[in-house]
Order: sequence, then C-alpha cells, then structure tokens
Amino acid sequence: MKRIILSGGGTGGHIYPAIAVAQALERALTKEGVEILFVGAEGKMEMTAVPKAGYRIVGVPIAGLQRSLSPKNLLLPFRIWKSVREAKSIIKDFKPDVVVGFGGYASAPILWAAQRIGIPTVIQEQNSYAGLVNKIVGRQAKSICVAYDNMERFFPVERIVKTGNPLRSAFSAGQVDKTEALKHFGFNDTMPIIMVVGGSLGTRTLNNMMRSWVMTLDHKAPVQVIWQTGRYYEQEMKQFLDNYPTANIWQGAFIERMDYAYAISDVVISRSGACTVSELCLAGKPTLFVPSPNVAEDHQTKNAQALVDKKAARMVADSEAVDCAISTALRMVADKSELTMLSKNIFKLAIADSADRVAAEVLKFCK
Repeated sequence: MKRIILSGGGTGGHIYPAIAVAQALERALTKEGVEILFVGAEGKMEMTAVPKAGYRIVGVPIAGLQRSLSPKNLLLPFRIWKSVREAKSIIKDFKPDVVVGFGGYASAPILWAAQRIGIPTVIQEQNSYAGLVNKIVGRQAKSICVAYDNMERFFPVERIVKTGNPLRSAFSAGQVDKTEALKHFGFNDTMPIIMVVGGSLGTRTLNNMMRSWVMTLDHKAPVQVIWQTGRYYEQEMKQFLDNYPTANIWQGAFIERMDYAYAISDVVISRSGACTVSELCLAGKPTLFVPSPNVAEDHQTKNAQALVDKKAARMVADSEAVDCAISTALRMVADKSELTMLSKNIFKLAIADSADRVAAEVLKFCK
C-alpha cells in the first residue's frame, strides 16, 4: 500500500489538477493499493471541493500575503510557523512515501516540512511563469512537472519533465454528437458560434463586453453566442438581456455541458488560466484570450502569450476587450484559413494523458 500526500489550493487551477492526479494514482495502483491524503488551507475552497470528489483532506492555518497594506500580514509569520509545525505532525502520523505539491500557498507548509524531514517531493507547475511557492520548493523537489517549454528559467533543467496540466476529463470534440450539442443550446448549423466564458464566478470585463455589443444590435445577433455570465453576475446579466432581448444568444451562469459547448464553438473568447488553456488545447479550439490582469505575476498574460508566439491563439488586453474583443472574434470567424491554422496549432500543444504522466513521476519516488 502506497501512501501519498497531495497539496494545493486557493483556486480551482491548483485543486482540480491534484484531484485528476489522485484519480490517476488510483488507476495505476489498482492492485497494490494507495492511500491518498490531501492537505489544504483552512477555510479555502479545497476543503469542500476535495471531499466532494471523494478524498480526505486536512487543513492547516496558512494564509497568503495580502497585496495591500493589511494588519493580517502581521499574523503571517505566526501562521507559517504554526502551519509548518502542523504539517510535520501530519507527515509523522500519515507516513507518506512522497508529497506532491500543485502550487499556491496552501502547498507550502507540507512541502517545506517534507523536504526538511527527507520525504521525496514532486511539484506540478501549471503556468508558463512559475509561482513563488513552486520556485522556492522546486530547489529541492525530486521532479518538476510542467506544462510549458522554457521552464529552465525557474527550475533545474535536469529535473524538469513536461507533463502538461492534468484535467478532470477529456474535451475531445470528436466524442460529441454535434446535433445533440446544437439542440442543447437551441442553435442551428447555419450560423457560426462564438463562446464567451470567464470562469464559474464570471468576469466583469467579458460581461461588459457582451452588454456593450448587444446594445448595438437590433434584437438579433449576426452569429450564435454561448454566453456564460458566471454565478456572481447571473441575475444582473439576465436582467440586462430581459431588457434587451436578442435572438441567437444562449445565456447562463454556468455551462453544464462544456463538452457540447466546445464541440460546436467556432471561436472561444476566454480568460487564460492554466487549466482553461489546457482544456482549449485538448478541444483544439481557435481562441481569443483576454487575460485577467488581477492575478499574481501576470500569469494569465504569460500563458496566453506562450500560445500567441506559436500562432496557436490570439490575444486582446483586458483594458481593450470591451471595445474590440467581439469585433476581433467576428473577423476570426469569417476567416476560415485562420481558424484552420489556429485549431491545428493549438491542438499540437495538447497533452491528453497529463494526469497519468504526473502520476508516473510521483510513483518513481515511492518506496
């Protein structure tokens, strides 16, 4: 029986890759067996998301540095000290063969503790620009699993393994009945489809972009649009569309059948978080990225730029999106040769078995 600790949290971009790897480890160790324990930050989303996926999790009182001046920052050294102490206790009780980190401050205490005790560690970096925690713990990690090229800027090149970003499920359009997908959204196959998606909570910029564009229309869009508003903006955007009813637009807080949406969309307008980028690569979708400016070290712009440099996507700055993102997407839809090029190039970057690749690296260091 192998015993493995997985840690990462704060955002879905850290949590869901960890869950995907947990599932891959279970597949790989069906006969031998594996006991998996997650370690996260108390009060953060991983404390509910991980149990929902069927895994046990314990929390430590770690917190991130507040970027604005805040009295909370005065408590940070105490929280770090207490979290590392609790992490050492967790390791002593669970006795893991290996500890795996997926980024974010939630993973720092358990990785630091493991490395000081002599437990092998593996990290997985989702972004094209390494996060602070991973850069620090990567110095002593046995293996560093990455999704982008040129990561030797941050990590020892001899320990880098390109695995891609683990995803919870596949997004291959070839596995979807497009007739059913069109019916699901109330669309037809005579008009192009643009998908606008900004995450489960929603994105103010993309919603304002859609609102600004709809107000220029005469109650009918020239293309079909799947508009995910996000839960935070659901009522506000629903009220807006009630006031400006417009044909050919499907609007919802969340897209339950994302496989359907990917299968029928000709162009996707999206943020560029690491897992979203990986999904779009697997789906082979021509994409116009609008990176969020509100993330650490401008990760999303760097993620998008890595694809733009390979002619695998296009990008519009957040500050320009309301004025020009829709018009850019409409030009993309009309240019079949560009769509073919973008689809071909982004699909080249897809790694379908990423979770299994990360799991294989982890198992190299199990006793």
